Amino acid sequence: MPFSLKRLGAAGMAGIFLLAGAEAFAQANPPAKKPAAPAPAQQPAQKTQAPAQQGQPQQPQGPVKIELSPTQNDWTKVCGKDQAANKEICYTTRDFSSQADQPPVLALAVYDVAGDDTRIVRLLMPVGLLLRPGFRFAVDKGATLEGNFEICFPNGCFAEAKVKGATIDQLKKGTVLNVAVKNQVNNEVTFGIPLVGFGKAFDGPAIDPKVLEEQQKKLQEELQKRAEEERKRLEAAKPGAAANPAAPAAPAPVSPPKQ
Repeated sequence: MPFSLKRLGAAGMAGIFLLAGAEAFAQANPPAKKPAAPAPAQQPAQKTQAPAQQGQPQQPQGPVKIELSPTQNDWTKVCGKDQAANKEICYTTRDFSSQADQPPVLALAVYDVAGDDTRIVRLLMPVGLLLRPGFRFAVDKGATLEGNFEICFPNGCFAEAKVKGATIDQLKKGTVLNVAVKNQVNNEVTFGIPLVGFGKAFDGPAIDPKVLEEQQKKLQEELQKRAEEERKRLEAAKPGAAANPAAPAAPAPVSPPKQ
C-alpha cells in the first residue's frame, strides 16, 4: 500500500493520529481512556436518570459534520510500475486535518491504473468507527456512492471504493468530497474534504521521487516538532506544574522562597 499510511506513520502518527483532531472529532469519537463513561447514557431511562442528573456527559445525538483542511500545500501525484501486473500505477493524494496547522487525521488518494477504466478511491480513516456499514461519499450534492473498509492498523483504517471515469470527472470539477461514516455509538459523522487543485494534480505530471522524499522528511520533522510542543503545553497546563520543583525550569523556583 504505497499510500499515505507510510508517510503518516513515518511522521509519528501512531501516537498523535487521533490527538490531531481530538477537539473536533471528540464529538463523534469519545476519548478511548473512558470507554465506559458514555455507556450509561445509552441504557434505559429509568436506570440512567440519576447519573444524568449528576451532570454525567451525554453522547451527542444526530449527525456531526467536520470540515477538514489540507495539511500540505498541494496534492501530490506519485507514479510507479507494478512489477506483478506490469502496469504503471499513479495515485493522487493529500492529507487533511480538522484544524489548521495540526497533524493529519484523514488522507485521500485516487488510484489510476494504466489501461484500466476502473479507478480506486482510497481513504485512510481514523480508528473508532463502525466498519460493517462501510462509508458513503458524494461530490458536492451529487449522487451518493458506497465503499467498504478493507483493513485497519493501530493508526488508522483503509477504506476504498471502485469508481468509473464519470466519478473522476466529478472529483476534478467538484469543491468538496463528503464522506459519511458511523461512529461507535451509531451517530453519523461526515468529513468534508476540499477538492481544490485535485483535477490539476490528477492530470498533471508525477512528482520527482527525490522531491517527494524531501517533502516527507520535512513533514516528519514538522509533525515531531508540533508533537513535542503539544506535550510541553500539556505538561505546563497540569495543576501545580509551575510550583513543582521537579519541573524543567528548576533554577527559577529556587529564588522565590525568600519568605
